[in-house]
Amino acid sequence: MIHVSVLGATGRMGALAKQVIDADSNLKLHSALDSSSPKEQMLGADVVLDFTNPAVSESLVLFAIESGLKTVVGTSGWSQQKLAVLEKALTANPESAVVVVPNFSVGSMLAQRFAAMSAKYFDSIEILEAHHEQKVDSPSGTAIRTAELIAEARKDLPQHLIPGVGQPGRGEVHAGVVIHSLRQKGISAKQDTIFGAEGEQLVISHDVSSPRAYSLGILRSIEFAHTATGLTVGLENVLGK
Repeated sequence: MIHVSVLGATGRMGALAKQVIDADSNLKLHSALDSSSPKEQMLGADVVLDFTNPAVSESLVLFAIESGLKTVVGTSGWSQQKLAVLEKALTANPESAVVVVPNFSVGSMLAQRFAAMSAKYFDSIEILEAHHEQKVDSPSGTAIRTAELIAEARKDLPQHLIPGVGQPGRGEVHAGVVIHSLRQKGISAKQDTIFGAEGEQLVISHDVSSPRAYSLGILRSIEFAHTATGLTVGLENVLGK
């Protein structure tokens, strides 16, 4: 039995996580924390699930590391610099572990993998991501992770200038890839990774119509974190490449 503490339990993903825990006979809810809960309530859990917000996520995860806990991070906003801070903290607390999952959807994971596979064949690449109006951060963690995977795939190739870079309407550049963000009613989550070449365009598109798309990824991440060590980033590394 894995006892799970959910941080951000009253939010969309926190509520879904509680449903996933309740539906699985090998999981049990240890505690459900909201913004007014003392962080010490997570102590004693086998796995902590962080679905808070970028403003508080880092301090909560560092507290979990220092407390010897295994943590799954589903909150956006984890840059390479912040991940480096986690790695340093984990070195000092080797009994702890952190699993950072920018997106718990298996379809999204595959779309990111396909984008990385395609990246070396195109030098004109942009990402358009769209989410519901209540999502507080932009670009999304998924879009940033996709850009990083594209950059890794193209690391040995010449870097091309981005047309119009720096213009306000041209989006935000991450890892050399332009990302455009929409926040609108009527959308759950959608991302298009757009590749252009002479006379053709390739679009890798992923669309989530229900939060239930994240259920399997949440379950597998909890199970993985329970026995994990160190820092793991990406659902692909949870499920196995």
